Parts: sequence; structure tokens; C-alpha cells
Amino acid sequence: MKSIFKITILALVLVSFASCQKNSRPNYEFMPNMYESVGYEAYQESDAFANGIEAQLPAEGSISRGHIPMDIDGTNDGYLLAKETLKSPLDSTQVDYTRGGPLYVIYCGICHGNKGDGAGNLVKREKLLGVPSYADVGRAITEGSIYHTVYYGKNAMGSYANQLNEEERWQVVAYVLQLKADLEK
Repeated sequence: MKSIFKITILALVLVSFASCQKNSRPNYEFMPNMYESVGYEAYQESDAFANGIEAQLPAEGSISRGHIPMDIDGTNDGYLLAKETLKSPLDSTQVDYTRGGPLYVIYCGICHGNKGDGAGNLVKREKLLGVPSYADVGRAITEGSIYHTVYYGKNAMGSYANQLNEEERWQVVAYVLQLKADLEK
């Protein structure tokens, strides 16, 4: 008898808690400022600035944080200059093929092939044609020309300057030169 009484009381308590929930209206909000933030207008009139507009253009000549501009321009003359003069700042102890390899596969392998033979998936599926192998005789590529191409792009290849930082670009350059050496054996 006592167990039936305990079960009945437990059932009444559960039913009473369930009956308090109403899905037709929202629950109470504690600290509503946490849920509904105050919106600020970025281009509102303000006395803090000379022209009255709060959001300003960056100062002339300023450089975005984390971006290192290249001194060589993106023209064909710049490409030839980079090919002749640009050298990697990484010495042999800083080159990491285990880091450059995956970056190459992610960004370059789809077109150039994971071995650098010009037979990436896009070439195999005939979505992109004319990607040469790194071992082609006419491909006298240097670390400067590879870096310039990764930074600015060339022909149908776009720039990867936004996807790879400077150190990662140089790691990819070292990996491309390693692939070229492996293909020429």
C-alpha cells in the first residue's frame, strides 16, 4: 500500500511540473541585455572625428596586420625580376617538407598533380587543360618564379596570397623544387 501511495505522489508531482510548461508563450528572460545587444551605427555622425563620420578609411600607406607586401609587382617584368633575384629566406634547417607537402596537396595538387606531373584531378577530368609538368624542359622555374606565381598568380592560375602566409608560401616553394628534382631523376 505504501508503494502505491509513493508512486501516486510521484506521478502527481511529475504531472504538475509538466503542466507548468507553456509552449504558446516564451519563457522569462533573465538579463535581457545578454540576448538583445544594443546596435551601434558605424557611419553615424560624431563630434570625435573631423568630418563627423566615425568609420574611417585606413591611413594612406598603412599595411594590414599580418600582411607583408611584396616589393616586386605582378607584371611579366616583375615575374622575370623575381625569377632572377628572389631567394627564399628559409635556410635548410627551416624547410619542412612534412608541412609544405600537405599545403601543396591542398592548394596545388588539384591542378598540378600530387607528384607535380601536371596530372591533377581537374586535368584528368578535362576541366582544365595545359598544366605542364615540373620536369618539362621548357620549365626553367626557380624559387623566385614559383613564389611570384603563388603570390600573384599566372595565366589561368589565381593568387594564393590570401590562403597562405609568407612562411607557408616558402614551404610550398621548397616542396615544388623537391618535386621538380624528383621528376628529373
